[in-house]
Amino acid sequence: METQVLIIGGGVTGTALMRDLALRGVDCILVEQDDLNAGASGRNHGLLHSGARYVSNDQEAAVECRIEGDILKRLAGQTIQDTGGYFVAVQGDDERFVADFPGYCQKAGIRCQAVDPAEARAHEPSVSPNAIAVFEVPDASIDPFRLSLESVAQARRLGARLLRRSQVVNFQRVGGRVRAATVRDRVTGAERTIQVEQVVNAAGAWAREVALLAGAPIEMLYSKGTLLVTHGRLAHRVINRLRKPSNADILMPGGTVSIIGTTSIRVESLDDIYPSVAEVDQIVEDAAAMVPALGTVRYIRAYAGVRPLVGAPGGSDGRSVSRGFALFDHHEHGLENFAAITGGKLTTCRLMAERAADLVCARLGVTTPCVTATVPLPSADEGRWTEPGHAPRAWMRAPAADDPLICECEMVSGSVIRNLYAHLVAAGDTPTLTDIGLRSRVGKGACQGAFCAVRAAAHLYQYGDFQGRRGLDEIIDFFRERWGGQHPVLWGEQLAQAELMEALHCGLFGEELR
Repeated sequence: METQVLIIGGGVTGTALMRDLALRGVDCILVEQDDLNAGASGRNHGLLHSGARYVSNDQEAAVECRIEGDILKRLAGQTIQDTGGYFVAVQGDDERFVADFPGYCQKAGIRCQAVDPAEARAHEPSVSPNAIAVFEVPDASIDPFRLSLESVAQARRLGARLLRRSQVVNFQRVGGRVRAATVRDRVTGAERTIQVEQVVNAAGAWAREVALLAGAPIEMLYSKGTLLVTHGRLAHRVINRLRKPSNADILMPGGTVSIIGTTSIRVESLDDIYPSVAEVDQIVEDAAAMVPALGTVRYIRAYAGVRPLVGAPGGSDGRSVSRGFALFDHHEHGLENFAAITGGKLTTCRLMAERAADLVCARLGVTTPCVTATVPLPSADEGRWTEPGHAPRAWMRAPAADDPLICECEMVSGSVIRNLYAHLVAAGDTPTLTDIGLRSRVGKGACQGAFCAVRAAAHLYQYGDFQGRRGLDEIIDFFRERWGGQHPVLWGEQLAQAELMEALHCGLFGEELR
């Protein structure tokens, strides 16, 4: 294979770069060692930052978030729920910081309106009665999976190529140029060589490892963050704790659920990044001061991601390191056609892609300008099923006898399963249940796939897509992925739910899920 630009990493930045280059007429291949948004891009709050969170300690990042958030609201509105947000201070919080907050926001150009705490509680009853100050800011909720899926869909229609579960294991470097990359299929073990003119390392937390393969080290810190998912949605707006960034200070509405977090813990390795029971306990205890219901609500899942932080070493948890991004041209390492883009936020992914695309296009002699700040992101069939509520609306409008309900928690029907399977097959992939789960709401409800995984596999058997033992293997793999986020929240109703799942799958089907 050969391409003008090889993009490494299928998160929101890599997929935005894929789209940016395709719109400029540049041939590109994106390789991802796992699946789209498998790293931090799929393990975050889903918060489209107004920038207000960073106004006190990182004005540059705050301004970037404000500008880029407005662009995404205008051009990728189908991926966004414009909820608005509250910053809430409670008794005991630093009143000097509360008083300074509006000025910080004004300096960054962020709209900030004081709201009487009683009025705020009338709009958001979950807010603590101990609230002493509330400010409204233009935060929003964004679906990172739909954003990436639709960026890829448009790029592929323009000729770009995607290789999932494909890991770069070697670069052929001759002098100051990378001539080719060796890519290993992580399913079959087969290797292929891709001839390249330019390489962009957009591998997120794995950017350091990728850069080392080319002899171009990057100084990077890893910060693990854990988040919890509630059974129901507790608020319409984003609710932030009005204090300097700390643990458990963002409650995020995510469709039919809420997401609360996060933590920030320095880690040295990218292996075995899981939420811990200690982190879960800390989040619940700290978050209940802002939203008391979080002390007793049912949690259905926890998950953890790793922030790639670039810059001078900061405090022990990495919060003092800038949330801005970094673009490396690697000239100091003697490389002419290798670049890396890392750090940043979900909110700034389009800008990160633009800066990286500008660099490689200048190297290639391509003068076509970036248009992603003015051209809307088209909706695509591949991305629409990630939206909570879309599948039930579609199914209830036109129920059919041959379109059974597969997932009762999220009301996903059989036609959704077949639609996604067909899209993946058309793209040259061999779809798994986990692939379908990432692209839909299957397994996202309270039962975490206990019933819908079996029904989805049976549905695919019925249409001849699964044969032999494959369905059972797929169910086991699906549950292994789901189980990693369940054990830290197993108490009360969710523990009973897990025991039912164990009885069904281990007792009845004889599956071993460890």
